[in-house]
Amino acid sequence: MLGKIIDWIKNRKRIIKMTTVEAINNANVTLVDVRELYELDVDGFVPNAINIPLGDVPTKVEEFKAMSRPIVVFCRSGNRSGQAAQYLQSQGVDEIFNGGGFQDVLDILEK
Repeated sequence: MLGKIIDWIKNRKRIIKMTTVEAINNANVTLVDVRELYELDVDGFVPNAINIPLGDVPTKVEEFKAMSRPIVVFCRSGNRSGQAAQYLQSQGVDEIFNGGGFQDVLDILEK
């Protein structure tokens, strides 16, 4: 029995979780801004990000499932993007990260 446990430990696959910063810097990342369109005009935006307002997320699940991974969602403060990430995970969308506020994402991209 002990031998089987040792073999399992030696042969198991390691699961390495990507951090949000690593996800944002990933070459294949899809950045999704869940703010309303008018907020982009007022506050600014992240270049190359897709805008899907939080209210539209439930009708866009299949679109999210087809996106390049990882997916980082963000908003003004991280609250709405947290809701979006949690909802999408519950719908089977994997490798999705809450990037927090758009300024946080910009700061990471500019480093």
